[in-house]
Amino acid sequence: MSPKKRRRNRNTDSSHGSENAAPNNHVVETAPSLQTPTSSLERQSSRSPEVEALRGSQKKERSKLVLWRRPVQTVHCFLWELIYEARRLTYGILQHKVKVTLFILLLVVYLASHYLDGPHQPFVLRQERKMLWWGYWVGLGILSSVGLGTGLHTFILYLGPYIASVTIAAFDCESVDFPEPPYPLDIVCPEEPSLYPVTFWTVMSKVRWESFMWGAGTALGELPPYFMARAARLSGHEEEDPDYEELEAVLHSQRKDPLTRAKKAVHRLVERVGFFGILLCASIPNPLFDLAGITCGHFLIPFWTFFGATLIGKAVIKMHIQKVFVILAFSEHHVELIVDLIGKVPYIGPYVQAPFSDYLETQKLKLHRKQSSPHEMRTSLLSKIFGGFMFLMIVYFIVSIVHSMAQNFARRRDEAEVQKLVKSRKTR
Repeated sequence: MSPKKRRRNRNTDSSHGSENAAPNNHVVETAPSLQTPTSSLERQSSRSPEVEALRGSQKKERSKLVLWRRPVQTVHCFLWELIYEARRLTYGILQHKVKVTLFILLLVVYLASHYLDGPHQPFVLRQERKMLWWGYWVGLGILSSVGLGTGLHTFILYLGPYIASVTIAAFDCESVDFPEPPYPLDIVCPEEPSLYPVTFWTVMSKVRWESFMWGAGTALGELPPYFMARAARLSGHEEEDPDYEELEAVLHSQRKDPLTRAKKAVHRLVERVGFFGILLCASIPNPLFDLAGITCGHFLIPFWTFFGATLIGKAVIKMHIQKVFVILAFSEHHVELIVDLIGKVPYIGPYVQAPFSDYLETQKLKLHRKQSSPHEMRTSLLSKIFGGFMFLMIVYFIVSIVHSMAQNFARRRDEAEVQKLVKSRKTR
């Protein structure tokens, strides 16, 4: 075949191929356009004035779902939400049968090593006490930032006083080799003198694991907003996520108050800088860090990028800042100086100074008692005030959990009502 005929055949083949391909290309281009009106209609119907009015009235009613306004309805919704979460947890556990089986096997091995006599038992019991102690601080850290209700300020209530008591004891006893037991549940000065001097770094080293575990717990507590925002983004139901609604309201707000500006700054920092932006937000005392988790989940930032930066920021950097502040405030001579300064405050100084001095004297007597002597020390006024404050904080935290769970149940019920309205509008 001549070259001209070959060219002619190629041209005709290509022309036929383009004619045959044209209909397919037309189908590919028009296929998305057939689906677009439906999705746009769904968005329009879900954002119609009638639906928005219903959402607004539902949100207003949910805000009234508190114990002091509607106690019976609040408890009813809380119990139903508790049942819902228990069923969801059970279903989630049943989906991971291999992991559950491994956990049961490890539990059987642990129980056998705990109850069977042998030379291994002292080691097992020692590690068990250590794990329980570390787990206690991890749990307190989670409660501090998990977002259930208002969060329990466990640094102020637990870790801060613990670091302060260790600091006071270390400088007063001139040692950190406290006898175990009763340490860490109680602190008693050792009978033998320490072989090395007590310094700032000695105290830092003594409380490093408790502080790190508490910080790791706060990092774990920041995961729920991240996972919820990520799941809402992947499922395409972002508008139904209350956290995302709050974020959108903040970003589109025209208010110029410091809180709104701070929230927008956190969002921009995390969105633009990424890992180091998350690290910076997590490294300082930041009550707005939930927005960082929501932003990371919404933009599908990888889990280890978010959690790694959060863990380093909260458990290492921020925890050291807080620890240094408490140790410096309660180190040698600083406490006496602070108490003297309190006494110099006009009018109320002497009255406020008395309970602080009484508390310090009581603590020192407790430190220098014999380990075998019974613990019969009078409770100072400051200890009673702090105990009452701690009790009120715990009660408030529990009440806020009840309110939060009751309103979550009402939100899901209200969303089902909205979906019924949207479907009825589509069928008209």
